[in-house]
Amino acid sequence: MAEFFRNFIALLCGVALGALVNGGIIALQSYIWPLPQGVDPNDLASLTVAMTDFSWYNFIMPFLAHALGTFAGAYVAVRITRHRQLFKAMAIAGIFLLGGIQMVRLLPAPLWFEVLDLTGAYLPMGWLAYRLGRKENAFKEAKSNVAE
Repeated sequence: MAEFFRNFIALLCGVALGALVNGGIIALQSYIWPLPQGVDPNDLASLTVAMTDFSWYNFIMPFLAHALGTFAGAYVAVRITRHRQLFKAMAIAGIFLLGGIQMVRLLPAPLWFEVLDLTGAYLPMGWLAYRLGRKENAFKEAKSNVAE
């Protein structure tokens, strides 16, 4: 039963942290690369109308938000859980991928960005988080075995 709660907490923390990282990066966008004049980033209709005025650099922060949010969430899930770590990392990535698919449906972005975002920001980041998180877990286990 304790393992069930550990897995539940891992997934919950992964989704929560990933969402916080994603939202934080999106919030920073207006300070790094301002959106075109008159665009309200909190209004979907405003973004839809202004999408044709966006330059390629206006898509860097959303891609980073999606990729780093997915990575952070999957990494935390891998670090918390002990078993089936790849499954947990990919579950977090899948949850964020579903959110990305929903955004593609709601907000018309250029095709190049949609393809790049959906193929590069979610599942690959979940796999990378698994690889890096697992490697640290293996190092930590080896270190504790040597200390004993």
